[in-house]
Amino acid sequence: PWKREKIEQIALLLAGALRAEAQVGLKMNVPRDRLQDVIALVPAITAPTVSPLYGTEWFAVESVIAEATVRELIPKLLRAGAVGIIEYPLNKIVG
Repeated sequence: PWKREKIEQIALLLAGALRAEAQVGLKMNVPRDRLQDVIALVPAITAPTVSPLYGTEWFAVESVIAEATVRELIPKLLRAGAVGIIEYPLNKIVG
């Protein structure tokens, strides 16, 4: 039983690494009055994460997107009102 569990764990983590291979994370800050415009552009696995920035009318938006689309997406996000855009690699996507 423990060997099977270990094999399943390794398979799960390997599948997560393969799933993340062509994806990147994207973070950005967006003012309240431009939030809907930016959200309309942001693809996500389920939905983008949107968090208010402390003491401001700004929001942090975070999503996982296909790496192949990021080059075209970033200029669109800037035009829509996003600032401080950060792209980062992913190690795994599990679940």
